Formats: sequence, C-alpha cells, structure tokens
Amino acid sequence: MRRGKQRLPRTMLPTNVKTMKLRSKIVLLVLLITNTAAAFAQADRGAMVRVGSIYIAPDATSAKLADVERGREVAVLGTSRDWLNVEATLTEERVVTGWIKDKGVVRASTPNGDRVLFGEAVDSEDQASQRHGRRGAAQDAMRLYYRVAELFPNSPLAGEAMYRSADIRWQIDKPDVMTRPSARDSKSPMREGINDDFMKQVMKKFPGTKWADLAAFHLVDNKLCSDWQGASKCPDKEADAYEKYANEHPQSPALGEALYDAAWRRAALIEIYKTEDQAKKSEESRSKAMALAQKAAQASQGDWGARAQRLLYMISQGIPTYGNAED
Repeated sequence: MRRGKQRLPRTMLPTNVKTMKLRSKIVLLVLLITNTAAAFAQADRGAMVRVGSIYIAPDATSAKLADVERGREVAVLGTSRDWLNVEATLTEERVVTGWIKDKGVVRASTPNGDRVLFGEAVDSEDQASQRHGRRGAAQDAMRLYYRVAELFPNSPLAGEAMYRSADIRWQIDKPDVMTRPSARDSKSPMREGINDDFMKQVMKKFPGTKWADLAAFHLVDNKLCSDWQGASKCPDKEADAYEKYANEHPQSPALGEALYDAAWRRAALIEIYKTEDQAKKSEESRSKAMALAQKAAQASQGDWGARAQRLLYMISQGIPTYGNAED
C-alpha cells in the first residue's frame, strides 16, 4: 500500500515556518493598529456644550453607556440619520465608544463654533460663582475654555480661552497645595508646587501676549510660603520674586499688582527686622517699600494703585502694616 506524505505535528514545524507565521500575525496586528489610529486621527473632533447620553446603538431605547459632560472631547467616527457614532473621553482614564444624538456637539466645522464654546464657558463660570450654581460648573468652564483653544487655535479668542482654563485650574488646585505642611517653606525639598504645566502651555503657545504675562504671574505662587512664622526669610524672598516679575514683564496687566505685592512685603519687613534686632535692614526695607509703592501707584489707576497710595501713607506715617505693633 502506497503511503501518503506524512504531516508533521504543529510542534514539529520547521523554525523558519513558525517564524514566518508569527511575523505575518505581527504585520496584521500593526496594520490594524495603524489603520485604527489613522481613523481616529482623521475623525472630526468636537466638544459638548450640553450633557449628552451615549448609547450602545443609534437608538434611545438601547443600553445607555454613560453621560458626556460639558467640555468633554468627542471624536466623530460616523453618522446615522440624526445620530453620531463617537469616541467620547469621559475622564483621563476612561474613553467610551457609542452613539449620541447630534445635538450640542460643537466641531471645528461648526459656524462660530469658537464663540459658541466660549459663551458656554462664560455661562458655566458664572454658574460656578453663584451660591447655588450648577454643581461642577467650574470644571465645565475649565474644559470648555480649553476646547476653544484646542479646536480653534487661530481664533482671536484662543489665547484668552487657554489662559482662562489654566486660571480656573490654578484656583481649584491652589487652596489644597498651599495648606499642606510643606508649603510653609518655599525652599523645602518636600514642597509640592501647584501644577504649572497649563500656565506654561499658555506662555509657549501665545508668547508676547498679555495672556502669557498673566500666566507667568501665577507661577510666582509656587515661590511663596503659606506661613512666614514671623521671620524675615520668606517675605524677603517673596518680595524678590515679585520684583523680578515686574522687571521682566513691564507691559503685564498684572504689573501694578506685582509691584504692590513686593511693596507690601517690604513694608512688613520693617517691623519683622525690628523683632530680629536688625535696625539697618528695617530702614532699608522702609526705603524699598516706599519706592515700590510709588511705582505701583504709577502703574495702576485701579484698585492696586489705590492700595499702593494707602500703603505709602501708612509707611510715611510710621503706621505698622504687619503684626501687632502699636505706638
């Protein structure tokens, strides 16, 4: 009887054959990943201006996957009548793909989309300032402003929007960071500063603008102590930081405030140095405080200028501006 050609078990296949099969699988996987990434890259991206529900199918009676909050990014992958197939970013860790009603999704192609998003952000910020405003409105505004700059980078509103987003984030983070024990010393090796990535992003993308100047002013916060502990070290270093900012940003809208902040700290040092038996440094601080307050009064016609005039008056009258000192 003629014997047929015997097949080798899979485990007995020649090494080169197994290698070729493995390579083929890898190539297919790479192509799949590449094509998927390309599809997402080409997707029409947008942001929500309302809370929208995302479903497993283009049907409101199908299973609901999640709610997409205002300002959350969505990538439109396809359409079906009045539904959008989207990849929605719910949090930094969670992305959901499903179907959402084609309502309230502002895309780069939306007429006046930058103004629509900016307007929704302003409304959300107003809600956040109200005593009984919408819960989470500050975070909504933060995301919405950021989407304006992200989706409409050439919009005249882009710089302001990115700064406002960073400013809201800063205001949310600052109280927590500044109440930690490590915040008492600006030079503490354990000190954890406020995340400045978004402020630096404003400075990088919109250099030479007032928004970049304002973003740089926020960075001074990371050089401040939460508690001076009655010693001269912290206010002296803080005054230096504000003076440095004023010298480097002479056109900043925050110039008057920076000069006042420096002047107020120099004025505080008048009394602090007295408690440290450093009369010479106390007098030097008085002279510096007067000079800085005069500059602040000249730089601002508003609140900071008026406060600087008050500070000048108090220093000239010998009225202590820090501590419990009395005549």
